[in-house]
Amino acid sequence: MRVTDQGFEERRKHLADLSDQALYDYFWELAGKIVDPLIEAGRIYTTPAIERSVLLRMGFSSLEAQAIVSGVIEHRLLPHGAGHVVWKLSEKLGLEIRDTGLALAEGRHWKEAEALFGEVVS
Repeated sequence: MRVTDQGFEERRKHLADLSDQALYDYFWELAGKIVDPLIEAGRIYTTPAIERSVLLRMGFSSLEAQAIVSGVIEHRLLPHGAGHVVWKLSEKLGLEIRDTGLALAEGRHWKEAEALFGEVVS
């Protein structure tokens, strides 16, 4: 047996007696351990670029998204997500999402947005 084959045999010892289903489950358990930190990071961290991208997918133009994200940063609401701010504010005001975003881009309703999220993150 070659040296590399011996290493392989040694590494697979703990897997040798597992059934196909057990191997399948073990694979997905390990895959979950690899991906979980990435999912957690995606949930916690955001950037202005990510928030602009979210707003673009919500139908705002690049210039509109930039103005909304700038306002979100100025009012320290970025941790809540720009799209989330627009969506929650539209619910509170009873306006369409696009109308709410455009109002924010024009500098209106920021006090309501801050109040909606309670404590402003510093």
